[in-house]
Formats: sequence, C-alpha cells, structure tokens
Amino acid sequence: MADYIYFKSRDELLRFNTSAIVYFEAMGNFTKIILANGFEGHVCINLAKMQERLTHRLEEKAKLFVRVGKSHIINVTYLLQVIPLRHKLVLSDQKSFLYELSISKEALRSFMDIIIESKSSK
Repeated sequence: MADYIYFKSRDELLRFNTSAIVYFEAMGNFTKIILANGFEGHVCINLAKMQERLTHRLEEKAKLFVRVGKSHIINVTYLLQVIPLRHKLVLSDQKSFLYELSISKEALRSFMDIIIESKSSK
C-alpha cells in the first residue's frame, strides 16, 4: 500500500506518493519537491520543517529520506552515485530519469559516512 503525504496551501492541496518523491530542495522559506515523473511541486515550508514533517508522518519509512547538506533531502532509494571531488550526487531510477545535484564536498563525505554506517549496522 502506498504512503502519501499531503500539503495544503490557501489555494490548493497537493498529495504525493512518498515512493515517487526523488528529492526535496530548499528555496528560502519554500521547498521544491521533485517526483520521479518529472513533476515539480513547491510548498510553503522550509527544509527543516519538511524534515520534521517527514519524520512525524512517515515514521519508520522516513528513514528513506536523508538530509544532505543545507539544501537537500534525498530519497536514498534513488541513490546512484556520490562524487565528492566533483561536488556531485546522482539520483536515478536507472530507467527513465537522472538528476545531478550539486552539493558541497563536506556534505557529500558526511552523507557517505552515514550511508556506510547504516548499511554496516544491519
């Protein structure tokens, strides 16, 4: 069964299947949400609040979403490649889309440590 997360604004309601969310990107007080089908949604909530909402609403499944640096939360299901020296993180379903994010070298190295640690503790 699919998990959905809802966002309501004054003029609209957005409903996202969490497994279709590729990443979130900070845009000041707004957050851009990128889906696997290419849809871009914008919600009036900053990235820190978005992270809290994911944790609260998704509980155990929130572990699929990991903060990378100051500007991104990614769905690790779509993680394809991390290249700290080129400040690049690549997300893809390996069929229909590929997103390259520019992220600081330090943030990518910290992210790699988190991923390796979480996989080795299982």
